[in-house]
Amino acid sequence: MTIVLYDLVGQDPKRPFSPHCWKAAMALAHKGLDWRSHPVRFTEVPFLEDGASKTVPLIRDGETLVADSFAIARYLDAAYPDAPSLFIGEAGEAHARFIERWSQTMLHPALSHIAILDIVKALDPEDAAYFRASREKRFGRSLEDVAADAEAKTAELRRNLEPLRSMLAYQPFIGGEGPLFADYIVLGAFQWVRAVSGQVPLDDADPLHAWLDRCLDLHGSLARRLVAV
Repeated sequence: MTIVLYDLVGQDPKRPFSPHCWKAAMALAHKGLDWRSHPVRFTEVPFLEDGASKTVPLIRDGETLVADSFAIARYLDAAYPDAPSLFIGEAGEAHARFIERWSQTMLHPALSHIAILDIVKALDPEDAAYFRASREKRFGRSLEDVAADAEAKTAELRRNLEPLRSMLAYQPFIGGEGPLFADYIVLGAFQWVRAVSGQVPLDDADPLHAWLDRCLDLHGSLARRLVAV
């Protein structure tokens, strides 16, 4: 049976942009499962599956619903143990949880400042109004004021990536010789800005480009199909 991934989009249903949905999409592809993306907009999320989740990603696998990208990855490894593992055991899961927390606290805050206005432009009017109101409440200031920090936040992001940059000098993926869910966590963050801004905020000479290219080529170039705007 085909697994359905509820995937966040803006005006263009072919340009999913949620970093968390990208994690789930790459996890499904990694497992080699039969799945399809079902595009949804911000204002449609509360009505999915009778209000099963306030956020996406959300997957339906037969009679089973699973929300949250990390929970989805854990479910897929448990439900499909014969397919390639996303964690390779409890230690790998703990490793991925650290990468997730590092990404959420060190990468996402900077990226939100960098891409915030591009996200608004990518949305239809109803979603744009919702997004602006909810994010201005969260930040406590206008989105224009948030975006004014973009240059400083870009420099901050590049500094925060140094541990990853250094580690990838020893191995091709965060997961080692091959990708694991930890790689998809960070890739999801980059896909977020690629989807709405068209490029990642890295220097041209940054060695992280080599890792990103490897990730974009995975699973039939699934992530690379998101052509730059």
